[in-house]
Amino acid sequence: MRGSLVPIVLTVLLAACTGTPVVASGGVLAESKPFPHLAGGTVQGTQVDTASLAGKPFVVNVWATWCDPCRREQPALMRLHERYGDAVGFLGINYRDDAAAAKEWVRQYAVTYPSLSDPSGRTAKDLGYPYLPDTYVVDATGTIRFVVFGETKEQQLAGLIDQVLAHHAAVVG
Repeated sequence: MRGSLVPIVLTVLLAACTGTPVVASGGVLAESKPFPHLAGGTVQGTQVDTASLAGKPFVVNVWATWCDPCRREQPALMRLHERYGDAVGFLGINYRDDAAAAKEWVRQYAVTYPSLSDPSGRTAKDLGYPYLPDTYVVDATGTIRFVVFGETKEQQLAGLIDQVLAHHAAVVG
């Protein structure tokens, strides 16, 4: 019993120190706060700026090659990127990773959306995430609507994207 409380106590202490809400891995938090402006170099060797995503919903996934849940969810992210096409933007944030390993990841999983390179961890930290992976679903106004803490499943993320798209259609409508 005593040993089983240690992870819970550590999680609560970490959340208290960082100001990050405590949400179980795979948990979804409804949000309503602006997504921060991000710009910089990508793993693919180009530049990216979230301003280019203005006016349409987008998904941001924070990942690293050393993160097993990130590895498991990447194929689903690519399927969703293909399913939604131009209606939903996708952006990865590669967190504190080896550049060569990140490039190999992009090649191995045939990732076609940009992944912002974040070797210092500053960009991802600005989002206030508690651990990897994290996925943010942002509406067309640039407001974070949902955050998935930990590994997301394809059906779960598709449902969140569909909610944001339905709301966008009703507002624009």
